[in-house]
Amino acid sequence: MPSRPDTIAALASAAGTAALAVIRISGPDAARLARELFPRLPGPRVAQHADYRSQAGVLVDDVVAVWFAGPHSYSGEDALELSCHGNPFIVQRILEDLFARGCRPAGPGEFTQRAFLNGRLDLSQAEAVMDLINARSERALAAANQQLRGALGRRLQDLTDRLLGVLARVEAYIDFPDEDLPPEDRTALQAALEAISRDTDRLLATRRYGDLLRDGIKTVIVGAPNAGKSSLLNRLVGHERAIVSPEPGTTRDFIEERIVVGPHCLRLIDTAGLNPSPGVIEKLGMEKSLERVAKADLILLVLEAGRPLPALPDELTRRLTAQKTIAVINKTDLVPTPSSLKLPPGVKSVLVSALTGHGIENLVNEIVVLADSLQPNDNEDYITINARHADALERARSSLKDAGEKLASNGPAELLASDLRGTLACYGDIIGKVDNERMLDQLFANFCIGK
Repeated sequence: MPSRPDTIAALASAAGTAALAVIRISGPDAARLARELFPRLPGPRVAQHADYRSQAGVLVDDVVAVWFAGPHSYSGEDALELSCHGNPFIVQRILEDLFARGCRPAGPGEFTQRAFLNGRLDLSQAEAVMDLINARSERALAAANQQLRGALGRRLQDLTDRLLGVLARVEAYIDFPDEDLPPEDRTALQAALEAISRDTDRLLATRRYGDLLRDGIKTVIVGAPNAGKSSLLNRLVGHERAIVSPEPGTTRDFIEERIVVGPHCLRLIDTAGLNPSPGVIEKLGMEKSLERVAKADLILLVLEAGRPLPALPDELTRRLTAQKTIAVINKTDLVPTPSSLKLPPGVKSVLVSALTGHGIENLVNEIVVLADSLQPNDNEDYITINARHADALERARSSLKDAGEKLASNGPAELLASDLRGTLACYGDIIGKVDNERMLDQLFANFCIGK
């Protein structure tokens, strides 16, 4: 028989001083604790204002208690939630009393892990809990909400159901080794596998956008020394993040700051100036700048109004495409009507003054347009996968390819069925239809305590 789970307790709201704090209790003793602490507690999901008294009968705080009867709770177990005043000393007193009454401290992600193990969430939904907590932009929040509500699970269930249909037809012939698949069945199965492969590829294509949502869009600011790169960073960030000086070459290393622009989170990276005749230290800074450019999702090329286009390194010029570059013509407060510059084909230019703020709103609008274009075209419901999902889908795609080759070469039905079952297992890895305790422990260890 499986061992009886412990009853766990932890602070579920942010640590520190606040108006309110929420303490969560979950497990088989939650019902006993509710009766012991609050004899007049009403039925499930009804809030009750009551005193919290320690085992010694000492008043600790007045709280709002809500009882949740399993399986209709976050964790799928009996649960009790207490809202108390957000004094860390009060929270600690309540937790110490709960531990004295038989609870133990919850580990990182343990409430959500129990929700997964009790069937309240699939594994992709459980991962979405942390994505929701850490979302830094409107798009990231929308994607996390979609995944938390099972959008990825539904997409994978559709792929699984279609693949099961193919597998059933293949296995129907395994008991009849002397019979080959009829040509018409082979053609239909080939078309079905190709459609499943295409949809698997579409999910894989969201991996990069998922990384951008979780980490921010890497937006590198580059240009010649004294073009105003650091002033532009400060203007976009809204405070003096970088040192600004009329002396060229002030920025020797890169500076990074996250900002929200429209529905997107940007990782703004200010880099050292691209001096055609650099000193030793400047050269090292330029090498780091070009390293950042190579990994950039967007590039802001800062140019001085009234000056010709400077000589740029070939490595940078190759990456100045219309799909990821905006030419920012700075210092228009000094040259109100600058002459046009010969820019790479299709690259848009925006006139700004980082000093006065003129044109910054237009620049932000252009950044949003380019950032919008990074989203996959068919990603209407903001489904985005992470690295773990991508690994499983890569393995699924490989198994599908092997299955397609066997089908095309009239290979044995047993081997074809084995490849299809391998693909099903890969889909199952994503939503948690696996028995891998180590993998689950590692995944939930990245959660915060209280979740």
